[in-house]
Amino acid sequence: MSNSNAVQLDDVWAERILSSVKGLEYGNVQIIVHDGKIVQIERTERKRFDSFAAASQSRARPEPLKQQSR
Repeated sequence: MSNSNAVQLDDVWAERILSSVKGLEYGNVQIIVHDGKIVQIERTERKRFDSFAAASQSRARPEPLKQQSR
């Protein structure tokens, strides 16, 4: 195995990766590499909700919509 295609991380890509991870609570960041070069960063963020709060909100009655007069 040769290191000729080893990924080199410059300051620009390092900043992009850190920016993608910043503020991420649940999820993942994928770094896509082609021929030893970073070509893409994918960020998938997940939102988690408290199941108790979600259950109690689903039982609450929504307010009826008010019709707008034209």
